[in-house]
Amino acid sequence: MRPGVLMRPGPCSPAGRRGYAPAVPIGAQPPGRRGTVDEPFSALNLRLVLAAFGFVVCTLLSIWLFHVGWTLPGWLLAAWAAVAVVDMIVVQLRRRARRRAEGDGHHSLFE
Repeated sequence: MRPGVLMRPGPCSPAGRRGYAPAVPIGAQPPGRRGTVDEPFSALNLRLVLAAFGFVVCTLLSIWLFHVGWTLPGWLLAAWAAVAVVDMIVVQLRRRARRRAEGDGHHSLFE
């Protein structure tokens, strides 16, 4: 066990439950990851694609639900589509800030 890392109780401890590993570290990000607390790593292009997909699907399903007369699920999906639009705006602003900071380098879908 590393010093300074809190451990969750496991099945061998009195407070533990079955099914848990004896020592699961609760702490910083696992070693080998590129993101940190100060500089998070997020796949902005992937988030943008997924938000756009969610917007299209939720909008089409919302229109269809309004057409068949199910207004409450239609409004819920319309709200979810609005959340996807807000997410797309936030992601695009972060991509623009990244482009200004790093230059016009090529970024794949997962960067």
